[in-house]
Amino acid sequence: MTHWKRYLSSALALLLALALTACGGEAGDLEVELTVFAAASMQETLTEIGEKYMADHADVRLTFNFDSSGTLKTQIEEGAVCDAFISAGQKQMDQLEELEAVLPGTRFDLLENKVALAVPEGNPARINSYDDLKSALEAGTVLLAMGNSDVPVGQYTQRIFDCWGLDETALAESGCLTYGSNVKEVTTQVSEGAVDCGIIYGTDAFSAGLTVVDTATEEMCGQVIYPAAVLQSSAHPDEAGAFLDYIRSPDGAAVLAGVGFTPLG
Repeated sequence: MTHWKRYLSSALALLLALALTACGGEAGDLEVELTVFAAASMQETLTEIGEKYMADHADVRLTFNFDSSGTLKTQIEEGAVCDAFISAGQKQMDQLEELEAVLPGTRFDLLENKVALAVPEGNPARINSYDDLKSALEAGTVLLAMGNSDVPVGQYTQRIFDCWGLDETALAESGCLTYGSNVKEVTTQVSEGAVDCGIIYGTDAFSAGLTVVDTATEEMCGQVIYPAAVLQSSAHPDEAGAFLDYIRSPDGAAVLAGVGFTPLG
């Protein structure tokens, strides 16, 4: 009987050890999947930062969704799976906070961008400043590409019109304006020479190799601040927060600064 008890005890100990080993292997191999929604203007930089992060964090897999901040906000409101959100404007993040979709204590200002006046190669319309653009719009002699009204870069453009006392509806009816559903679409119109100029972000102009002839002042359209936050619905809030912290770390900030963003760290 004693030998039988010893046998059972040894067998149970072996099974327990095997079970713990198996569980440990599964835990070690478990990959955390994070979905990050971010403004289209961050596509190049955030993709690069994400690749660096995953190289150092083998247990994390990042998936990005880039689009206009207004479109992303709507997708989040409609229940899209998202762990963290980086907006190109405060308005969209404010609206999500009002809906209690943002995890309290996780929101911070990540970076600043500039509202740039960019022209196609050769600058055929000879638009060399915002003053030139204002005069040409008043004369009806220019075709300007801008973002839609639900796109932050379009909202900054509207503020410039308000600063100048110009009526956007009248400009559109006179054939002076064309629109894009996000800043990348506006940038493409300028790159292809389909318009005389476009109001985009300085970083998008840099990435596309476009010439920036002027930069809007804070008096013209305010500051362009990008807030970031973890969402209330995230299944991995700690990991999502850790990635956002990495973006504003020296390694992440170096990538942002390299294309013209100003990290607010």
